[in-house]
Amino acid sequence: MSKFTFHTVDTAPAESKPMLEGAIKQMGSIPGLYAVMAQSPETLKAYQQLHQLFTATSFDAEELTVVWQTINVEHECHFCVPAHTAIAHSMKVDPAITEALRNQTSMPTAKLQALHDFTLAMVRERGNVSDEQLAAFFAAGYGQQQVIEVILGLSQKVISNYVNHVAKTPVDPLFAEFTWNK
Repeated sequence: MSKFTFHTVDTAPAESKPMLEGAIKQMGSIPGLYAVMAQSPETLKAYQQLHQLFTATSFDAEELTVVWQTINVEHECHFCVPAHTAIAHSMKVDPAITEALRNQTSMPTAKLQALHDFTLAMVRERGNVSDEQLAAFFAAGYGQQQVIEVILGLSQKVISNYVNHVAKTPVDPLFAEFTWNK
């Protein structure tokens, strides 16, 4: 078994150093996920850009959380579930939403449930959702734009969830209080 390198600013490839330095300025430390991704500057940059782009979509903080955590829980990402719990708290998302997602229970509103159900279908069906699943999503008040935006969020989460799986990224102390196991 191969152990993955968790880079610091000193050990990272030159192209990754500014991104790691930015993480230190923004968060006070380098998240383990970034430390692993730094091995491939292109991957770290893509992940950060996808995050920025997804947060700029039409989804509000609750909806972003539903998409992220639905994917994280379905992928059983031991790192991203606690990280996005902390992010949800920082975005003032109702903790009832986060706990429902973590525990795989019903969402507090029909619209958020429809978003959860559609996101889960996208993951499980690898994008091959049925006409009925699309119709239910549209009936809840979402449109074609949000279908495409769920795919953007899924793209971001596939990168982080899969990297955390292969690298066995330990949960950062910053997120430790939100540790999660399926």
